[in-house]
Amino acid sequence: MNITTVLFDLDGTLLPMDNDAFTKGYFKLLAGRMAPHGYEPRQLVDAIWAGTAAMVKNDGSRSNEQAFWARFAEIYGEKAIADEPLFDAFYTTDFQKAREICGFNPEAAKSVRAIKEMGLRVALATNPIFPAVATESRIRWAGLEPEDFELYTTYESIGYCKPNPAYYREVAAKLGVDPAQCLMVGNDVEEDMEAAEQTGMRVFLLTDCLINRENRDISAYPHGSFSQLMVFSKKL
Repeated sequence: MNITTVLFDLDGTLLPMDNDAFTKGYFKLLAGRMAPHGYEPRQLVDAIWAGTAAMVKNDGSRSNEQAFWARFAEIYGEKAIADEPLFDAFYTTDFQKAREICGFNPEAAKSVRAIKEMGLRVALATNPIFPAVATESRIRWAGLEPEDFELYTTYESIGYCKPNPAYYREVAAKLGVDPAQCLMVGNDVEEDMEAAEQTGMRVFLLTDCLINRENRDISAYPHGSFSQLMVFSKKL
């Protein structure tokens, strides 16, 4: 089956970053913003991780947003729900400073546009653990616009997370394509390669910010930099 659609991961793929450094910086910014509102930093970080775990375990019966806030409210009670606008405001203010933690590779945006010019459809298959406002910001940090993608996944719009193969099936369903018509481009061997392949998608491993927790043999995957991705894409 011919490839018609290219799915891109965001963090560590289109947007270069050290994932641990970004997470640490993001939590520091969030804790600083919320401390004046009664959120002790360590407890807040633990609660965010608990909410994230709830999203990762989500089975599609509700959105990731609903899964996160249900778990968060179990920890903080009604205060958490009442303070949701404060968290929303964080992403339009202090969160923007996290851009300094990320790198920038002009080849990322250039590759997305070149692939679209080939007549292929393009979507952003980023792990949907952030609200849309945060995802849209990170897209722009990568030198692109949300409108460059037919679809980009956020915690409001989907009820699965990577590395659940159901996430990729849902993305394909939203795009109206067979998974076998998709190429997934990402930097994480487990979340982007193994999970996507289980659905029948083809894959390309971008190695600039490689995540390979289990030290898998990456020679099993087409892999390399953006220039090598472009050579590979022309053969689809």
